[in-house]
Amino acid sequence: MSDTTSTDPNMPPLYLSAMLRDAVVDVKGKTIGSLGDVIVRLHPNTYPQLTGLVMRVGPNTVFVPISDVTTIDADRISLSTARVDVRPFERRDGEVLLKEAVLGHRLIDVDRAALVRAYDVVIAHHADGWVATGLDIHKRRWFPRVHDEQHTVRDWKSFEALIGHEASVRVRSGFGRLRGLHAAQIADLIESASTRERDDLLDHLHNHPDLEADVFEELEDNHQTQVLKTRNTDEIAAVLSRMRTDDAVDAILDLPQDRRRPVVDALPEMKRVDVLRLMRYQDASAGGLMGVEYLAVDEQSTVRDALHIVREATSQQPEALTTIYSVDAEHRLIGTLSVVRAIQADPDALLRDISDLEPVHADPRDDIIDVTNLMADYNLLSLPILDDGGHILGVITVDDALEAAIPDDWRRRERHHHTTFQGDSSE
Repeated sequence: MSDTTSTDPNMPPLYLSAMLRDAVVDVKGKTIGSLGDVIVRLHPNTYPQLTGLVMRVGPNTVFVPISDVTTIDADRISLSTARVDVRPFERRDGEVLLKEAVLGHRLIDVDRAALVRAYDVVIAHHADGWVATGLDIHKRRWFPRVHDEQHTVRDWKSFEALIGHEASVRVRSGFGRLRGLHAAQIADLIESASTRERDDLLDHLHNHPDLEADVFEELEDNHQTQVLKTRNTDEIAAVLSRMRTDDAVDAILDLPQDRRRPVVDALPEMKRVDVLRLMRYQDASAGGLMGVEYLAVDEQSTVRDALHIVREATSQQPEALTTIYSVDAEHRLIGTLSVVRAIQADPDALLRDISDLEPVHADPRDDIIDVTNLMADYNLLSLPILDDGGHILGVITVDDALEAAIPDDWRRRERHHHTTFQGDSSE
C-alpha cells in the first residue's frame, strides 16, 4: 500500500526508538522529564494519531496532551507550558501506547500473510498533527555498517497490530485488512501465533462467523481441537454449524469423549442429522471422507434450469458445485455433468441427453487410497458415493481427496514463499 498522508517536508520522520531517549522541556527550556511512551488512537482507515505522551518524572509517569507539545525533534520534545498534571497516568478507553503494545511486538504483515516483529515505529507530522505512518520490521545488527541501517520503512496500513487489551478493540480496523486473506492463510497465522496472539485473532474472527468457520476448516487437527476445547458447548456448535459437515464430524471426533454428545445435541436439527449420518462411517473409508453437500437435479430438467440452481446455491461450498448430478424420480444417480460443459451446452437441452450416463462412483466402504486413485485416473473434481440402491450418500471433492492423500509429515513442512523479503517472524 502506498502512503497517501501529506507529510510536512520541513519535519523529517522520527523513529520511536530514538524518541524514547528524548528529554521533555518546558516553555522555558528546562528539562522536566523524559519520554516514556507515545499515546495514539487507532482508526479503521487512517493512520494512528498521537493524542498525548507519557512522560517520566522521577519514578512517576504523567500524561501530557499533544496540544501542549510545540515541537518534537531529534533530541528533545518542547512544551508550551511550564505546568503539567502530576497525577499518575491512566490509560483511557481506546488509547494505545506504541512502545507498550507495538514496539518489539509481533504484527500481521497483511501483504505477505506472515507474522513479523515491529522494531521501530515512524512518526511524522502532517496537516492534522502527529501520526504514526510506518513500521520497520528489520532487526538491527549489534555492529551495523552505515548501509545496513538504511532499512525500508513500510506503510502502517500494510500491517494489522495484535493488541490484546479489550479497550482498543472498538477503535481498531475491525479485522478489515485480514478479510482479504484466504482462510488458509489466516489459519497459518493462527498456527504460528503465540497464545495471546492466537486469542486476539480468534476474538476478531468471532465477529465474522462465516470466515471463522472457513478458517476452522483449514486449521490442522491439533490446533483446531486446542481452540475448540477452550469454548463452551454452544460456541462450538455455532462454529460447527457453519462448517462443511464432513469437517464438522472430524472436529467433533477430535473432542474429548464426554463433550461430543452435548455438542452434537446443540447443533441445528438438519446439521445434526447429517453429522450423525456421517459419524457411522470409519475415518479411513470413503464414507468417512465424503461430504453431504452436492447438487442433484432431476434428469428431466433443462441445462438452463440446472444452471439457475447452481447460481442460487450460494450457501454451498464452491468445491461441491463443480458437477451437476442428474437423478431419476427415485433419486437414483443417472448421470454427471460438469458445470463447464453445462455452460457450453444448449440451454434447452435436457440433462439426461447430455450427461455422462456411466458416472464413476464409489462405495462408502471403499478405502481412501482406492478413492484417490480412482479420482486421479478419471481426472475427477468430485466423486459420488452411492448406496447399494444407487442413491447418492455424499460426494468426495478433490480438495478433501488431496488432504487425505498428503502424508501428515508433509503438512508440517515449512512452506516456501516465492516473495523474498527481510524481516523477523520469530517469537
